[in-house]
Amino acid sequence: MSATEPPEFDTGTAGASARREHARRQANREKRVRDKHPRVGRLMLALGDAPTHETVWARGAGGEEHIAKFLAKYLADGVTLLHDRRIPRSRANIDHIAVAPSGVWVIDAKRYKGKVAVSRPLFGEPKLTINGRDKSKLVHGLAKQVALVKAVMVEVAPEVPVHGALCFVDADLPMVTKLTFGGYPLLYAKPLAKRINAPGPLAENRARAVAAELAQRFPSA
Repeated sequence: MSATEPPEFDTGTAGASARREHARRQANREKRVRDKHPRVGRLMLALGDAPTHETVWARGAGGEEHIAKFLAKYLADGVTLLHDRRIPRSRANIDHIAVAPSGVWVIDAKRYKGKVAVSRPLFGEPKLTINGRDKSKLVHGLAKQVALVKAVMVEVAPEVPVHGALCFVDADLPMVTKLTFGGYPLLYAKPLAKRINAPGPLAENRARAVAAELAQRFPSA
């Protein structure tokens, strides 16, 4: 990488793509109702509740915004946060990427209600549950995102470690026990920030260049 000062880059807006998807679904639903019921459509919309497949997008966006706010509060100066990054040739996105002396962190924001638990039976596969439901696939999705960022970092700065974390809003994590699943920590924003702030191999002046390259490879969604 060039030693020259990296150009300015778009750090993104937390939850932006989820907010847009919520607005799109809401507008489409409201149009369908008004077209089908021209006389009473407005009243039906005022009295009815939005479907879950629509509201989940607003809830998810709120979770990303909450985590971005708290990370910005607790992260050390010199840590760069990229929000809502688009994965090329995919409809998926990465919620947050943090670039710090400790390395590059891929952060998947999750907003759930209920107890978060990890079971490791003597026989069978380990399982991540939230409110009693199997949510192991959440970590599988994070692992794919981490792999994509690692592939870029092999070209950009192969000596810099790439970490992943699930960051929760509203869910009930243990007060004492530190949960991990699939090698990834399950944390709230404040303890996650503490890990990101740890010392590491990436010098602050080079971290900015790494962040600029990642912003280019994973554009703002």
